Amino acid sequence: MGKPDIPMTPAVRALRAARIEFTPHPYDYVDRGGTAHAAASLGVDDHAVVKTLVMESRGDAPKPKPLLVVMHGDLEVSTRQLARLLGVKAIAPASEAAVGKWTGYVPGGVSPFGTRTALPVYVEETVLALERVYINGGKRGFLVGIAPSVLTALLRAVPVRVGVRESSD
Repeated sequence: MGKPDIPMTPAVRALRAARIEFTPHPYDYVDRGGTAHAAASLGVDDHAVVKTLVMESRGDAPKPKPLLVVMHGDLEVSTRQLARLLGVKAIAPASEAAVGKWTGYVPGGVSPFGTRTALPVYVEETVLALERVYINGGKRGFLVGIAPSVLTALLRAVPVRVGVRESSD
C-alpha cells in the first residue's frame, strides 16, 4: 500500500511551516457521520478523535466574538460552563456562514490550524493527556494525527474543563 495523498490545505501548510510532525489519515466522509464515523473508519477510539467547534461569545459588545473549542469526539461542550469561565453572557455555535468567514473552512472540515483569522482556542484539558489525537486536517474526510502538545505550543490553546457526556444546556 502506497503513501496516502495529503491534501494541500491551509492546515497542512501551517503544520509543515511550523515543522510539526503529523500523520495523514484520509477516510470516506459521511455527512453527519461525525467523529464516531471517522474513528470507526480509522480504527481508533472516538475519545482520541477531537472536533474543532467554532463558537461565538456574546457579551456587551454589539458583535459576537469568534473562538474555537477543541473537544473529544464523544463529548459535547457545556456552553453555559464555557461562558462562565470566559466571563461572557453566552456562548453559542457559529452559523455556517460565520464558520466559513472566520476560518476559511466548511463545517465538517474545520481545522484549528491555518484559519483565515487567528482565533482564540480553548481545548478540553483531558485532550492534552492523550498520547495522540486525530484532528481535522482542513478538509472533510481528512484527519491528521498529532501530539496533543501541539495544540498548546502552536495555537496557544487554553486548557478548560467544559466537556459533558450529554447536552446540559
